Amino acid sequence: MRCKLPRETDHLFNRGDTINELRVIESHEHGILREQISRGALETLEGLNAAGYRACLVGGAVRDLLLGVPPKDFDVATDAEPEQVVEVFGRKARLIGRRFRIAHVRFGREIVEVSTFRADPGASDPEADTRELDDAGRVLRDNVFGSIAEDARRRDFAINGLYYDIADDCVHDYVGGMDDVSACRLRLIGDADVRYREDPVRMIRAVRIAAKLGLTIDEPARPPRELVGLLADVPAARMFDEVLKLLMNPAGPRVYRMLREYGLFTPLFDQTAAVLDSPAGAASEALIEQAITNTAARIEADKPVTPAFLFAALLWPAVRERAAELERGGMPPAPALASAQSDVTGRQVQRVAIPKRFSIPMREIWHLQPRFHRRRGKQPSRMIAHPRFRAAYDFLLLRAAVGEVEQELADWWTTAQNDPSTPAPGSGAAAPGKARKRRRGGRRRRTESA
Repeated sequence: MRCKLPRETDHLFNRGDTINELRVIESHEHGILREQISRGALETLEGLNAAGYRACLVGGAVRDLLLGVPPKDFDVATDAEPEQVVEVFGRKARLIGRRFRIAHVRFGREIVEVSTFRADPGASDPEADTRELDDAGRVLRDNVFGSIAEDARRRDFAINGLYYDIADDCVHDYVGGMDDVSACRLRLIGDADVRYREDPVRMIRAVRIAAKLGLTIDEPARPPRELVGLLADVPAARMFDEVLKLLMNPAGPRVYRMLREYGLFTPLFDQTAAVLDSPAGAASEALIEQAITNTAARIEADKPVTPAFLFAALLWPAVRERAAELERGGMPPAPALASAQSDVTGRQVQRVAIPKRFSIPMREIWHLQPRFHRRRGKQPSRMIAHPRFRAAYDFLLLRAAVGEVEQELADWWTTAQNDPSTPAPGSGAAAPGKARKRRRGGRRRRTESA
């Protein structure tokens, strides 16, 4: 379900940056049930309440529950400071973070993130504001605690500033977020220039949330073109996690189109963007869109997916163009492809980190592409027996679909892998070599006995 609320809500708030009136939505109005909240989140809320602290479910979980979408994570906000959270839960809790100090409370495999209400810089005494900002306005450290109302005003989007309080089963709205739920609108809290400079990742979060829930991004909240370059300064490891959230979900195709529309794809994949924006970029764009669409379909069908395949598609246009450039300079095709892989990957990880568990299979997918043209003798059976054959074959199908290779080649391999005379992947990669070795051994024995 996307952006659906079965009732009209009262419009009680002005549309300015300052919102002074609290709206409390009772349980019979908001429809959130405790049964919809994870066991770990409920125990966290109840444990903090029992210890005398106020604790609320906050952010995306409340937003999704109101829209009828099952939340992936449940976050808690409280007036207990991080060290006090650890006192309440003991060994189950640990403190993490420097930029934002929070507590993680573990219940089996579930981890509940618990943050302390933070002060709204706009309402704080500037002399008492101990936040650390860099020259571009990005927040480096923010551990200034405040009230729940201040905490609501410092959040990114109004739709994320709703608090479900377990003590009264009510949703507390300090920023007009319920109006935005009703209107299917994503509205930024505060000035866009300031808020996006504080954390440039908010620009891609706006796209992801809007695409996932079918929301319209409010005009002032649309990512400004002059600020998208700030994403290049975000730590590469953080950007890897964000890219997975962006593109490895059922709304991935729409997210990708919005990233391109707002110029947000370029700071993430600058080498690929250069190819896509060239006169010959249409086929590469089609390949990437199809890869993201296929990934979304597999996720919807609850089938396994891997970031390695998605990154292989996202970076292939740059790898292919770099390899062609090296070949024009006189380098043979195989070394050109290997060198291009290293060049492109080396530059990419400066923007978006790719862990080795994904970069290695990604490069194997690329490395196997030329081998699909070798169809004589035993080479096909050895190729099909390769542990990375299936992913490489799926990638070949993508390339054929956009006209990068002949469809006949893809069809041939489709038939070959279904041929009962061809060994199944992983079942006989070493068999031919072993057979030859036994025959050579037999011949030696016969020679010696003669």
